[in-house]
Amino acid sequence: MIQYRLQRQDRQSKARVGRLCTARAVIDTPAFMPVGTLATVRALDPLELRQAGASMLLANAYHLHLRPGDDVIQELGGLHRFMAWDGPLLTDSGGFQVFSLQGLRRVDEEGVEFRSHIDGSRRRFTPELVVRIQRRLGADVMMQFDHVIPGQADRSTARDASERSLRWLERSRREFERTREAVVVARLTDQGGGQTLFPIVQGGTFVELRREAARAIRQMGDWDGYGIGGLSVGEPKHSMMEVLEALDPELPQDRPRYLMGVGFPSDLVEGIRRGVDLFDCVAPTRMGRNGTAFTSQGRLNIKNAALRSDPGPLDPECSCSVCTRFSRAYLRHLFVSEELLALRLLSLHNVHFLLELMRRARSAIVSGHFGAWATEWIERLAYTEPEPAA
Repeated sequence: MIQYRLQRQDRQSKARVGRLCTARAVIDTPAFMPVGTLATVRALDPLELRQAGASMLLANAYHLHLRPGDDVIQELGGLHRFMAWDGPLLTDSGGFQVFSLQGLRRVDEEGVEFRSHIDGSRRRFTPELVVRIQRRLGADVMMQFDHVIPGQADRSTARDASERSLRWLERSRREFERTREAVVVARLTDQGGGQTLFPIVQGGTFVELRREAARAIRQMGDWDGYGIGGLSVGEPKHSMMEVLEALDPELPQDRPRYLMGVGFPSDLVEGIRRGVDLFDCVAPTRMGRNGTAFTSQGRLNIKNAALRSDPGPLDPECSCSVCTRFSRAYLRHLFVSEELLALRLLSLHNVHFLLELMRRARSAIVSGHFGAWATEWIERLAYTEPEPAA
């Protein structure tokens, strides 16, 4: 069981501070969850993540089902033990990954048939199977299997996907309840116990469809939290913000809201302003591996020749172990020399940057200065941010 305790609400926006209490740990929200798709946040050790302030990680049921197999992870004691992470874990259902396999999948009411991107083998995901996979993995929070569509999808497509996601949610809920008392679940969660299922609100960029979906989900049951999916998938930024604003009155105030797949700094600030509690994204590690660092003054391309003899840190305002020890010149040298350490250090800095941004947001809300703080940060980060691939 997971409980959310709302502690402070900003007076001029929907921003809020809360505590997400799980059997394994308490997570201060708003919070960013580093993405460990394959049971690893790429290039980073779990101890480094903990030291950077990460309290909850995300892994992906689709990828882990294909390799090494959720049965293998189950036999080895569950995902926490497998990846040596003792904090809470959330597993994405793999809906985005399955539906992104253009030409390799077929959707029907029962589920999705697809070919593995690894070996081409034919597979089939149903809402029930995805729940069982996540049960075997032993995640603290599991997500329903949903129908994900492109950001530019038309109304008819968005309605069809949203309504199918609702039907699949009911099937997911029944399977979740059926397997609640399974012996294997008790064994996998013996370090705190308990798993919960989050529904996902779909509906594309059409706010009335989003409202309808949120109301229908609430009528189905009393959920511990709510996912907001199908955003940051190609739609205009303003459309994402309109959806968040429309959903705020439709979702319970005493439950966490999780905006899936969103993690660029300015999007985090804008999401917090609209009442979002949880975020995840591959952006910090992917951009780090590509030589880009998040900083308090915007993005920094470490490959820039102007940094060849720059003795300063990546970000003078950052307290991470990278910024307190290494110069821009050294990091550039590592990167252009194709040293693996460069990828690790830039990834670590970027993850720390987003976790620190969350800490500063929480502090600003508590102190009553969130509005001015958010405006300043949006101005600092006023640059075009590309969408990360999954």
